[in-house]
Amino acid sequence: MLALFAAIGLMAQGGIARAASDPAANCRIGAYRLSNGGLVDVGATDEAADLRWRREDGTTGHLTPHPDGTWTSTLGWTGRPDGIAVRFSDCRDGRITFGGMAGKRIPFDITNTRFQGAGVTLAGRLVLPRGHGRVPIVVLVHGAEHDSALEFYDLQRMFPAMGIGVFVYDKRGTGASGGRYTQSFLLLADDAIAAVQEARRLAGARAGRVGYQAGSEGGWVAPLAARIAPVDFVVVGFGLAVSPLDEDREAIAYDMQHQGYGPDVMAKAMQVADASAAILLSDFRTGYDRLDALRRQYGKEPWFKHVRGDVTWALLAWPTRKLKQEGPLLFAGVPAQYDPMPVLRTLDTPQLWILGGEDADAPSGETIRRLRSLQETGRPITLAVFPHAEHGIYEFDTKPDGTRDDTRNADGYFRMMRDYILDGKLRDGYGNAILYRSARATPGQSRP
Repeated sequence: MLALFAAIGLMAQGGIARAASDPAANCRIGAYRLSNGGLVDVGATDEAADLRWRREDGTTGHLTPHPDGTWTSTLGWTGRPDGIAVRFSDCRDGRITFGGMAGKRIPFDITNTRFQGAGVTLAGRLVLPRGHGRVPIVVLVHGAEHDSALEFYDLQRMFPAMGIGVFVYDKRGTGASGGRYTQSFLLLADDAIAAVQEARRLAGARAGRVGYQAGSEGGWVAPLAARIAPVDFVVVGFGLAVSPLDEDREAIAYDMQHQGYGPDVMAKAMQVADASAAILLSDFRTGYDRLDALRRQYGKEPWFKHVRGDVTWALLAWPTRKLKQEGPLLFAGVPAQYDPMPVLRTLDTPQLWILGGEDADAPSGETIRRLRSLQETGRPITLAVFPHAEHGIYEFDTKPDGTRDDTRNADGYFRMMRDYILDGKLRDGYGNAILYRSARATPGQSRP
């Protein structure tokens, strides 16, 4: 589930986030090398006329165009001006001025393709750094979003600018790919395996190490795919080592704890979690009477309005008729009781897990405990925790009403993934990340 907050929210508003469709905006999308050697990526947003920039240090901003040809930036997702102005040259020249610094678009070797997944035709793209030498290739495994990865994934440009090849594809039922949208982890794992095969085929002699980078829901899918068909590495960002149902319970517990409520309220909130789980397990056919009864019983108590979780909030907010109609589509194929631990206990593929210590959508506490226990048994897992980051490894400001404004990715997040994909080794000094290394860490690494 994980990214279902975004997916459900977009569908509730009557549409899925769309890529920038204006040709003048699209031609500006790309990775640029600045005069100081730094990197800035410019990508699409769900607002057709606007763009988003990202730097390798995790800073980011939303770009809005003006009639005089300038673009102004706001900090992260806050809407607050950050003082950065941007200009683009004409599209053929491929130049940028970013915060007063000149830059040039980085050329890549790009191959678009259509390939066969598990019974569906998928649209993909291989992006390689220019040249003829071997490079590691990472296949990007999506979360639960309905958006097109081909349109929106910035890592398809950021990694090649760092010397890493990328294969990106639209998951089934999204973007240019065929089939119906699903959250069946096994089907998605089969598609990911097919993507690895297609990446290797297209890259040919240039393919070095090949593995997965997976965010959110992909944290269930990529290890499963690697267990079925081995790869050289797996990178999981803000994923979970618990079941989807446990995720919802942990998210509700996080809500209650952060509001300062004690065990008595926690027990009541878990009753609500159990009722929503029963509806999900019935494929939205039954269980509404129990949830309605709890709403009547507790709805006026002050804690009740803070019950969200990753699924329960939708079940509380939407009328029964709407849930019966749209719930099976939104949660299509979700293996709600899927236990990832049997796969993780036997997976010999080296893994890097990157988690946020303040993840409210997918709380990381139990996942950290489980991954540490797997490390103690010798599983080849490296764990990194950014203590002040939430889902997406985003840092944030907390507003007076308790909601969050994401400001940036944590410093060190992109560099950490780059280093691990390049040679399987992590150095020191990835921002404020806390590193835990396995007893079977890659040669050259040590445990804390």
